Amino acid sequence: MGVGRFVYTPILPLMHAGAGLSAGAGANLATANYIGYLLGALVGILAPALVRSRALLRISLVVLTGTLAAMPATHDTAVWFALRLLAGVTSALIFVIAVSSLLSHLREYPAHLPGWAFGGVGAGIALSGLLVLVLRPVADWRAAWWASAALAAVLAVASWNLRPEARPTTTQATQAIQAIADQAHEATTFTAAAADSSHAPRTHRWFTALFASYTLEGVGYIIAGTFLVAAIEQSSPGPLGGGAWVLVGLAAVPSSALWARLGRRWSRPDLLLAALVVQAVGIALPALIGGAPAALVSAVLFGATFIGVSTLALATGAHLEFPRSVALLTAGYSVGQILGPLVVAPLLHHGYQRALVLAASVVLVAAVAAAVLRIGFPHHMVVVRATAPVRQPAPTESAADAGSHR
Repeated sequence: MGVGRFVYTPILPLMHAGAGLSAGAGANLATANYIGYLLGALVGILAPALVRSRALLRISLVVLTGTLAAMPATHDTAVWFALRLLAGVTSALIFVIAVSSLLSHLREYPAHLPGWAFGGVGAGIALSGLLVLVLRPVADWRAAWWASAALAAVLAVASWNLRPEARPTTTQATQAIQAIADQAHEATTFTAAAADSSHAPRTHRWFTALFASYTLEGVGYIIAGTFLVAAIEQSSPGPLGGGAWVLVGLAAVPSSALWARLGRRWSRPDLLLAALVVQAVGIALPALIGGAPAALVSAVLFGATFIGVSTLALATGAHLEFPRSVALLTAGYSVGQILGPLVVAPLLHHGYQRALVLAASVVLVAAVAAAVLRIGFPHHMVVVRATAPVRQPAPTESAADAGSHR
């Protein structure tokens, strides 16, 4: 999924140069993928049986690989739009099935294992970015798509015998797992809360701040996730942009496990605020400073935070015991991802630097909302899970933390 969804970012500059793709059309293709991803996730939510379908997993693996191979077959923007839309749908379905399988089969294992498994998204980003980087001196955009399809095919073979979740536990738990799977990079490791609202404290104001912060993060993160390579290469032609994208993927591999572990020691609202500020700095660096050091530092900061923000935000929503918090946060984040490329499209005629500045500004506003979330935050609340516990938390791990990490 990391290859199928994110390889477009390092290939985009090649398509500008070799396929005549305009900046506006490039933004539209990105939006098509994000719309498809949301549609695929909704299919998983509305049809829970599909989450346990090995046949659907295999069909999605084949179709996703096929969409990558078909991109060089045409110069028709409408066909590209359809292919990226389909790639988004199948990416989401693969992720829905993989997450449900992961959370089902690793329940009795240490809580950090799912976090490392979610690092597969980062590994896909790094591998596909490295592939495009190696091919650039000797091949064009068509070869980059074909090579990414070959890489996806190899990974599909390795994924072929993944065992989907055997059966759902409770309706609420199944819906929560499917909603978690809506994240583009993004993925997280926790179980949704199922508290009795009649006895829970009113948490509307904290959830409103969290919802605003996470929706804005969807807008800002996806702008950088789509145009970071193109922006770097605009000011520093050559392999720097592709190399930075490889670093994004490498930094993302351990990030989910790392932020989950930090969540045991520090307040999640504090960590969310810190992660958003760090991410905003990372996004802004290539636009405000430029040069190789800024680009590489930007890549590390961005890669290390975009999955972590999802981990922290969704775990915080579960902690607040707000009704359907996971689904609501997922919806806001997904809409933000769709809006991001559309919001910056008018700025792309003047280059990608302005787009990154806008993205960093949006993420900073998300950080302000996270700062509001910290005011009087009810840290004492305990998340009550609908599913029966499968292991007791370690003495240093609270019950709420254990739920948020799985």
